Amino acid sequence: MKKQLLLFFLLTIFTSIVLITACKKCDSSDPNSDCYEATDTITPNNTLVVNWDSLDYAPTPYELVFPTIFENIKDDYYIPPDNPLTEQGIQLGRMLFYDPILSKDSTIACGSCHAIENAFTDDVALSEGVDGAIGRRNSMPLFNLGWQPSFFWDGSVNSLEEQALKPVPNEVEMHQPWEGAVAKLMNHYDYRVKFYEAFGDTLISKELVTKAIAQFERTLISGNSKFDLAVTPGTGVDLSPQEELGYNLFNDLAGGDCLHCHIDPGLLFTDNKFHNTGLDATSTFEEFADWGLGEVTGIPQDNGRFRTPSLRNIGVTAPYMHDGRFNTLKEVLDFYADEIQPSPNLDLIMVSDFNSTGNLLEEEEKEAIIAFLHTLTDTTFLNNPAYKNPFE
Repeated sequence: MKKQLLLFFLLTIFTSIVLITACKKCDSSDPNSDCYEATDTITPNNTLVVNWDSLDYAPTPYELVFPTIFENIKDDYYIPPDNPLTEQGIQLGRMLFYDPILSKDSTIACGSCHAIENAFTDDVALSEGVDGAIGRRNSMPLFNLGWQPSFFWDGSVNSLEEQALKPVPNEVEMHQPWEGAVAKLMNHYDYRVKFYEAFGDTLISKELVTKAIAQFERTLISGNSKFDLAVTPGTGVDLSPQEELGYNLFNDLAGGDCLHCHIDPGLLFTDNKFHNTGLDATSTFEEFADWGLGEVTGIPQDNGRFRTPSLRNIGVTAPYMHDGRFNTLKEVLDFYADEIQPSPNLDLIMVSDFNSTGNLLEEEEKEAIIAFLHTLTDTTFLNNPAYKNPFE
């Protein structure tokens, strides 16, 4: 009997040790743990002590400098009154943009899918998030964002602050609850200090995170390409005969006819509107594989319509279209020349081209348009040290 009691006692102790060990391995309060349970209340690490009295909240206002080409539209560049640009906010936003701390496993940052050498997009059709998950749309480039009225291919958000909220909890992108991301930042001394210096708040929130990122993104202005210099008096820069031919064909209604969607008085090379340009053949509105704008508005006629991307820096942002289906500019021009597909809401701009079997450009004309498009590459923008990864 004594042996049985002793055996029972030892078994009980062993079981308790196993349970305690298991609990230690899976701490639900640890944002990096697989069993982390997000809550609305964020409690910083009690061992993290910040001497707030030693810090000054005196953010330095930052004034954007616009390229000459945008002189007539610089006053239209939108900066929300509740998130003015400051040197501290921009610096913090740049750090957060490149820091993988916002992702579930600390491997993916905003800069992972928005690389400076690609005008802040990447070079794959569909980007890869944490755990190898693949997104469903091509990563859009980031520049001249203060002139955009909405964001994403489908225009589903109307501000950069709102846009920056989406990737962190998205299951195929960073896949981390905002509560977990904020908890990690709250337990990071440098970030606690920098958030205070930028916003005067001792507590970090997802709203402050996205405000900082949005400030950095609003500084990404591109308008110093060869084309910009060529149309600016006194620079001594001229387009080559082939580039000039391409520019004329770009604007020719009987030639490339690109100006309808990609030209405007401000030379942003986008109309910031949504079009169905005949990428996919459908007989009904519901047949589109991706409904695009229709997912946002709920209007069937909007299915298959996507934002017009800017053609600035187009030479470094391949692959093209919302799903990255075209690898080269030549493929894009070949498609619009004679491969436009019929659908019930095919844009009126494209209908005449479809009925006349495309714009039928000669090969040398396509080469000229491509040569012109490459003059929109802004190497100053692509190599701006103020935009690069601060951790490298």
